[in-house]
Amino acid sequence: MSSTESSSRTADKSPRQQVDRLLVGLHWRRLEEPLGFIKVLQWLFAIFAFGSCGSYSGETGATVRCNNEAKDVSAIIVSFGYPFRLNRVQYEMPLCDDESTSKTMHLMGDFSAPAEFFVTLGIFSFFYTIAALVIYLRFHKLYTENRRFPLVDFCVTVSFTFFWLVAAAAWGKGLTDVKGATRPSSLTAAMSVCHGEEAVCSAGATPSMGLANISVLFGFINFFLWAGNCWFVFKETPWHGQGQDQGQGASPESAAEQGAVEKQP
Repeated sequence: MSSTESSSRTADKSPRQQVDRLLVGLHWRRLEEPLGFIKVLQWLFAIFAFGSCGSYSGETGATVRCNNEAKDVSAIIVSFGYPFRLNRVQYEMPLCDDESTSKTMHLMGDFSAPAEFFVTLGIFSFFYTIAALVIYLRFHKLYTENRRFPLVDFCVTVSFTFFWLVAAAAWGKGLTDVKGATRPSSLTAAMSVCHGEEAVCSAGATPSMGLANISVLFGFINFFLWAGNCWFVFKETPWHGQGQDQGQGASPESAAEQGAVEKQP
């Protein structure tokens, strides 16, 4: 019994010991440096970016009142959200006649491309920053000794900087188009029943776009974070060291040439 209890205790302690060893081996001071601190900000704002865009949902609507007394006032409420394929969002348009009651309509526009690109880039940034932080904190010696890691990190950082600029600008334009397509006035303009004299249409409440606007702001914040991080990652590459070595090597030669000139009569 004692041997089994001791083996179970050692089995229980082994995962804890592995976790403790992993935490002890992390270089937490790297987070105080710009290279690590900015990576934490990139990880955090990537979550804010794809979370605020991917979780958005809103409603637009209108009211239709037929001049025929037999018809009541019909309220139309249309729900939409990510990925903003508005042409697949259905709603029922009332008809002010005795033959039929309603007709199935769709919103106009498909703005899924910029929205999905924006969210996908945020998810990729999220996973890359986690991988980079693991290398910074756990394998810092390997990162500094192997020249390939800083070069790869620099190239990826430059690529993410460019993609964040494109994604934020494209999603900002797409969001403007989404606002135009989901206005209550656009909804009433698309319904044929509102163009005749048999009905009176009124615009409903304008959908709230606060969360979507914040997602665009987070996109540009990510761009500035990745652009600023390019310099700190570049300082870790051999290219930065070669520039310093060339500058230091040129100074003794220039000093020698200047001394030779001064010695001449």
